[in-house]
Amino acid sequence: MEQGMEVATFAGGCFWCTEAIFLELNGVKTVVSGYIGGDTINPTYKDICNGDTGHAEAIQITFDPNKISFGELLEIFFATHDPTTLNRQGNDIGTQYRSEIFYNNDDQKDLAEAYIALMTRENTFGEPIVTVVSPATLFYEAEDYHQNYYNQNKLQGYCSYVITPKVEKLKKIFKDKLKN
Repeated sequence: MEQGMEVATFAGGCFWCTEAIFLELNGVKTVVSGYIGGDTINPTYKDICNGDTGHAEAIQITFDPNKISFGELLEIFFATHDPTTLNRQGNDIGTQYRSEIFYNNDDQKDLAEAYIALMTRENTFGEPIVTVVSPATLFYEAEDYHQNYYNQNKLQGYCSYVITPKVEKLKKIFKDKLKN
């Protein structure tokens, strides 16, 4: 990893959705879709689809903390998925679609827990937040066809009906954080 860069690892439902969001942000160098938090070594998409491996669909973000902070990434993470539904995002149902933050250091853990506590106190979502904060484990990169999926398949039904509205919301609410 380049000097000065940091890594954030988020599971917020379908990794095609979360990847599309975070690729848009200034200060984000790379976003890799993959699997984390399970027991199977070198899982495939087929392996994790039934939820038996324990893995979550997740993204690993390499970012420049001088351009975008972990706190800002958290804010965007919570604004672009539903952290109140257990093992579900919309019609995507299963443990692989859970909301989870995999922290890579103690600062990330503390920030994530404090942010969730603040949103809980303020009742931000009107429902309890079910997002789990866990130590990062081995992250397995998903198959090539999952990488940059949205940008290569924008006209595909799932992309146009599920992902495009999330990207549009990001562009409206966080326009000051987007790449030029």
